[in-house]
Amino acid sequence: MYPPAHRARGIAIVVFGSVFGAILGPAVFSPLFNHGSTGTGTLAIGWLAGGAIMLVGLGVVSRVRLPRPTSRHEAGDETSGGTETPIAELLRRPGVVPALAAAVASFAVMVAVMNLTGHVLVSRGHERHEVFPVISAHIVGMFGLVLVVGQIIDRIGRPIALMGGLLLVALSCASLAWVVSIPATSVALFGLGLGWSFSFVAATAQLSDATVPAERGRMLGFSDALSAGSGAVLALVGGYTLSTAGVAALGVGTAAIALVPVSYYAASAALRPAQT
Repeated sequence: MYPPAHRARGIAIVVFGSVFGAILGPAVFSPLFNHGSTGTGTLAIGWLAGGAIMLVGLGVVSRVRLPRPTSRHEAGDETSGGTETPIAELLRRPGVVPALAAAVASFAVMVAVMNLTGHVLVSRGHERHEVFPVISAHIVGMFGLVLVVGQIIDRIGRPIALMGGLLLVALSCASLAWVVSIPATSVALFGLGLGWSFSFVAATAQLSDATVPAERGRMLGFSDALSAGSGAVLALVGGYTLSTAGVAALGVGTAAIALVPVSYYAASAALRPAQT
């Protein structure tokens, strides 16, 4: 819906809706766990509350009405013969693979570390209800500043924002090896979320730049599916790493994964795909 010069800002506006999770989460879940109970019934109530929130979201989504295309360009008729472009062909376009690698790495690392942080804090002697403010800080880092992040990305360009975000993700993950307190962990998780915001929005914008409207849904859907699957796998691998090698190994390992696309992206000759 947005021209290339404002595309990151447009993506940021959509992503900003998730910031309400940072407000709703602690308000709902902290009271459920602040009495110190760790029984099955208490944990079940948490899951049921999460399901209730999803039902509210379902009601909101059901009210969304998408506008119909008003031109052939918006409808995607500019593709040759109206045929669907295979993913393999899209991946051969300049800048697509580096951006896809960055999107997948940043999302997978963010998901894995976010999901394991609660276990890390409890294992270090913190109470369960203290986990939620930390996760809230992380979500604020992800979404709270995303409107500003989108404007910055449009100004400085995709490559710089993308690599800078991944570097911040790596630093935040590595810091988990030595931070212990709730405030310090909150800062680390906030940095992880902010780094993801820069890298993921920049990568998504670059993938959009490399596609025409009729191809964009397929490309971004492929990126999101690959990112979500990689996040699930890395969360399992990270849990095993945490239980067998400790927090330091988890922090350093996830930081290394975030740095891989930075090296690849910096060395790629296709940093600036043709904008459509």
